[in-house]
Amino acid sequence: MGTFKEKKQRVEFIAVGSELLSPHFLETDSLYLSEKLQELGWRLSFKTVVGDSLEELKEAVRIARQRSWLIFISGGLGPTEDDRTRQAVAEVLGARLIFNKAILEKIRQRFESRGLRMTPSNRRQAYVIEGAEVLENPHGTAPGLWLESRKQIIVLLPGPPSELKPMVDNLVLPRLRKYGEVKVLRAVLRITGAGESFIEDRIKPVYKDLPKNLQLITLASPGDIQIRLEMTAASQPERDVRTFNRIKNRIVRRLGPLVYSTQGQSLEEVVGEKLRAAGLRLACAESCSGGLLAHRLTNIPGSSDYFLEGLVTYSNQSKVRELGVPEELLASKGAVSEEVARVMAENLREKSGADFALSTTGIAGPGGGTPAKPVGLVYTGLAFPGGSTVLRNLFRGNREQIKFQATQKALDMLRLKLMEMEKRDS
Repeated sequence: MGTFKEKKQRVEFIAVGSELLSPHFLETDSLYLSEKLQELGWRLSFKTVVGDSLEELKEAVRIARQRSWLIFISGGLGPTEDDRTRQAVAEVLGARLIFNKAILEKIRQRFESRGLRMTPSNRRQAYVIEGAEVLENPHGTAPGLWLESRKQIIVLLPGPPSELKPMVDNLVLPRLRKYGEVKVLRAVLRITGAGESFIEDRIKPVYKDLPKNLQLITLASPGDIQIRLEMTAASQPERDVRTFNRIKNRIVRRLGPLVYSTQGQSLEEVVGEKLRAAGLRLACAESCSGGLLAHRLTNIPGSSDYFLEGLVTYSNQSKVRELGVPEELLASKGAVSEEVARVMAENLREKSGADFALSTTGIAGPGGGTPAKPVGLVYTGLAFPGGSTVLRNLFRGNREQIKFQATQKALDMLRLKLMEMEKRDS
């Protein structure tokens, strides 16, 4: 069949299951498969979700066969009446379904090893499409199938991720590697502190210099933007590496300190690395973010090296009791104010003995806003050796998005302060 690179053919994924078309279930198999294909330098061209209808299944398979060289189909291999993937593929190929006694016996043994009796419905899982190679499934009763011809490969896999993942790793990828791996250069630039349109205007001059084999994708979400660079190495890999690095570095220079990572790390990872390297410690006092800041920080393995404590002082009473915020200040300025954010950070830094303290106080919504203090207004504070600073922010989005942006801004304040200190000490 030649190598994948020679064929330059499309790869397609079909997820089977009516539940995946409902609002209650997420389709995740394609995400894992796509990640693994990237290890070979391959990417998905199409992704389809189809219900359990036999005719709709057959239609999806027919369309895939017309446009793709490698087709993955997950789900619909179970023992119930609505598991119709084998039948649909067989009918599209004009192939028979052949009963396999060995598969049935393995299913029976699997049930018996758990002290259970195999049901008659499991018998349908022992049917194999004519000409298919059986892919063993040590974690379930539904075996996979590998159908290969001179023009096409079709791979049937069980839907449960706990069954699909080990089969992809141990059985599918080794078979695909014989068609060749394509060297791919990748970088993920992560940015905060500016909107998507600003970022686009800053990097737009770079677009005209992008080679055809370099793909640039911008992914934007509130408070965090990713620029993904992916380049397929051609016949001169060393030249491609130089080109790739030149483009990446040019984007980084144009965006400056807005770029907090060039390797895809989260902001809390970057901040944590800087704190650990400098031997510095952090504490945080949260109101509107409700503990999200502490959660992000402590979600990083080894964060105990630099994170001392986090307080969620949500009510005015807790701000007075735990942080010593003066009652008269709360009465005159309100909890959502620059002054309160500053006192929260400064007092926690002194109380905890940390080198830095972060604070958040604001209105996450959807209610509680006023013309003077609208929903999305958040003050983020940073106390550091020798002083403190507070930023007034007006975030857009729903409650969850506002809370995330509040923590993102607080972490970025600390990142920029640490960078300032590094520059001063160098």
